[in-house]
Amino acid sequence: MTGPNITIAVEDLVVHAGSKKLLGPISFELPAGNALVIMGETGAGKSLLAQAILGTLPDGLSAEGIIHLNGERIDQLSSQQRSAFWGREVAILPQEPWRALDPLMIAQSQVRESHRYVAGLSRKAAKQATATDFQTLDLTGAEKRLPSALSGGMAQRVAFAAATAADAPVLIADEPTKGLDAERSHTVIELLAKVPREGGTLLAITHEASVAKHLGGELLVLKSGDLVERGATKQVLAQPTADYTRELLDAEPQVWPTTPTTEAGEMLLEVKDVAVSRGERTLLQGFDLTLLAGERIAIAGPSGVGKTSLLDVLAGLQIPSAGTVTRSNQVSSTGIQKLYQDPPAAFPARVALGKSLKDVARLHGEDWSKVLAYLSRLGIDESLLKRRPDEVSGGELQRISIARALTAKPAILLADEPTSRLDPITQRETLAMIADIAAEKGIAVVLVTHDAVIADKWADRRVVLSEFPKRQY
Repeated sequence: MTGPNITIAVEDLVVHAGSKKLLGPISFELPAGNALVIMGETGAGKSLLAQAILGTLPDGLSAEGIIHLNGERIDQLSSQQRSAFWGREVAILPQEPWRALDPLMIAQSQVRESHRYVAGLSRKAAKQATATDFQTLDLTGAEKRLPSALSGGMAQRVAFAAATAADAPVLIADEPTKGLDAERSHTVIELLAKVPREGGTLLAITHEASVAKHLGGELLVLKSGDLVERGATKQVLAQPTADYTRELLDAEPQVWPTTPTTEAGEMLLEVKDVAVSRGERTLLQGFDLTLLAGERIAIAGPSGVGKTSLLDVLAGLQIPSAGTVTRSNQVSSTGIQKLYQDPPAAFPARVALGKSLKDVARLHGEDWSKVLAYLSRLGIDESLLKRRPDEVSGGELQRISIARALTAKPAILLADEPTSRLDPITQRETLAMIADIAAEKGIAVVLVTHDAVIADKWADRRVVLSEFPKRQY
């Protein structure tokens, strides 16, 4: 099945969880200088395909089939043997920056080490290459920050720079633009598109049709682990033959219906003349906001502008550098719940998801049946609760985190990019569910998003943050 120009060849690849088939069979050949784009709903098996190729499937899952990488058969190699290819033969940009970056190493060191020890550059050349990466990816000023001090979008770009430092002939990118604003997303897409143009091979996983269209190449559409459509990307996007592909394309935010405005209740939170800083850097100042029960507010703005830091101030997790945040007496000490942009950071890594949710339900006196009802409305099968956080997809973990936050019976829900890992269909359904529950229970929701269209379609009010000191609130 392989030829001299084929960099990835997959034949009859199937992924199982015990006796249950999760993906496949999938077959494809990917020549050098070409791109393969994988689209499909959250949980369709897109990331499983990449993990099966790399040998990084979670415990309890197994793969069968034949896999060749750069002319060498690798499916019979152990995970440790396959890891020798990482960085040099195949670069990996995983869906979660938290799983790609060392939490104890500053950003520039992570990228510089890739240039130094994986690419083999001299100390001076690695330093210069790192500086160029940070300038190209608009990361100037983030060089000495730890991953925990980076926004989700900035962490994604640092991970991209580290993954591509050695110019491996094959790049596997899993949702490379999630959480990025339009300008920075365009920068990353252009860098991805250069890979096949310069003779490399790109395998990209995305739920965004605009990303797929720009990358071109061949497109595979997956649904529930099955291949439902394949063909030239531009042809499939322009004239899809499968009903499911058309459904995916018709669910883009531009065609969503506007969520009905809710009747707001009493004041829950008042923010006056607040300034927000990270270290010595001022992100915003003079910020005012009144939040009412049942109200939906969207905070939009580019990556790194301070949206997540503002949510931390509203939640009481960070002290404002100026101004006041006043909480109503109706809001208890646990009445403000935050949905984190990177769900792996919010779950204990080695604890089954079901135990995490049951602990929260017990702590807040919530019936387990109501927790299961939330999960059902979010499209999460109860069987997933037996797994650990790293054994489900990013989108599944994101929706489980929503159910967990609602289990705490919040008065205020601070949602940081809560649907950035979801395909358009699931994204629309999830945000509609959050709006419905907020209306039913009088929960105020503050949604952080980089997507102005979603902000306009979903929120009662929109607040736009721009890069300090050019600001509009």
